[in-house]
Amino acid sequence: MALESVSLLTAGLVLLVAAQVLPSVSGCNGAFYESKINDFCLAKFMFDIGGLERGLWCSWPDTMEIYEGLKNCTFQVALRLDCFWPNQIVDRFFMNIHRIYFHDCALTGRLLHDPPIGILAPFIAVPVLVTLLMTALVVWRSKRTEGVL
Repeated sequence: MALESVSLLTAGLVLLVAAQVLPSVSGCNGAFYESKINDFCLAKFMFDIGGLERGLWCSWPDTMEIYEGLKNCTFQVALRLDCFWPNQIVDRFFMNIHRIYFHDCALTGRLLHDPPIGILAPFIAVPVLVTLLMTALVVWRSKRTEGVL
């Protein structure tokens, strides 16, 4: 019985030591990861986007391949460095990319505008006409009191 408790105690100590040592050995070094995505991914993105005319930066078909390459690069670096992906570092990284390069782009790719008058007019005219017709019908019916008890 004493031998079993000693082996359980030893196993518990080994697990405790492993729990403290392993994360520091196999964990992600955030600062190193951030520097590597800046060195590799951002540098390539800046080179690729610099070859594209500035007026085309908001055109998704023109920037899709460059953007997908950037996303894939951050994933590959995370994979090599044993980091989770996506993570807060990647979120901040892409927020900075959008703030610098895509801040003038509309969210949907198109600016919002009013619909054409041919579509808008029936949506305005029909309720107005129905309201006027119902008001006239109520007034006409209230003046006709004959036959009502």
